[in-house]
Amino acid sequence: MAGQASGRRRGSPKGLPKKPVAAGKDGRRAPSGSGGYRRKQLEGKGPTPKAEERTGHPAARRAAAVARRQPPPARKPRGAGDESEHVAGRNAVVEALRAGVPATALYVAAGLERDPRITEALALAGDRAVPMIESTKLELDRLTDRAVHQGLVLRVPAYEYAHPDDVLAQALALPTPALLVALDGVTDPRNLGAVVRSAAAFGAHGLVVPGRRSAGMSASAWKASAGAAARLPVAQATNLTRTLRDFAAQGLVVVGLAGDGEVDLDDLVVATDPLVLVVGAEGKGLSRLVGEACDLRVAIPIVSAVESLNAGVAAGIALAEIARRRRQAP
Repeated sequence: MAGQASGRRRGSPKGLPKKPVAAGKDGRRAPSGSGGYRRKQLEGKGPTPKAEERTGHPAARRAAAVARRQPPPARKPRGAGDESEHVAGRNAVVEALRAGVPATALYVAAGLERDPRITEALALAGDRAVPMIESTKLELDRLTDRAVHQGLVLRVPAYEYAHPDDVLAQALALPTPALLVALDGVTDPRNLGAVVRSAAAFGAHGLVVPGRRSAGMSASAWKASAGAAARLPVAQATNLTRTLRDFAAQGLVVVGLAGDGEVDLDDLVVATDPLVLVVGAEGKGLSRLVGEACDLRVAIPIVSAVESLNAGVAAGIALAEIARRRRQAP
């Protein structure tokens, strides 16, 4: 009985023989439960890749060498990307709309209780045809990175900077002597906005800011300019020192404001010539390379023992003196 039991397949009815298993061409039995493995082996692997795409192929090595010799892609200048800025908070949004800051959308929290600031923001947005979008608090938290938004957020597009060469060409094409302003290391956007406002008020034709380690034309700078940023082109220079030397090669006198300047502002006889006024950061002043690129360094006479003036005040004083001399020029 034990021998008969061992000769039957486990689980098969008693007395029935085993089901025969077909053998392959080599005489060996195919393994059961292969799951179609052998059928998959017969499937194709797709089209043969091109020679340039085969690892180790001479054509692939030649293509890689050509790619390495190509110049790297141009870096997108700071602030000129597609990212938008979000102004959060009722007072900030109302002030931005009053100042005419460009806006692409006004987000309002659903069920928000009205107050005078909300009413004014909605009215200003409606007058300027700014789209108004009702959003949830979670969505506003995400847009502002959980800043205090009070249910009101304004989306401001990235500022589109001009090219320094274009600003210079436009200034040289005017009948009056060219007057440009360049900022060196000014990191406070409110100072930048104040300089833009003074430059527009005293007849400057454009402003140049560095692409790095400098304030950009954010919503804060736009508000501080009191709308002057809409009238004055602002360019962004990849290398400010090289840009100033290019301006000098085009006939502009590069004048830098410095506390230890060799000439007082009262004696600036080149004010009536085409020039670019360079303003440094408060306390630090002009950087070494920018100072070396200046044809002339001018000091503002200060009566009291004040260490330095901020960029907005210094630029305003110098531009006012330049405008006065140009009005009195024959």
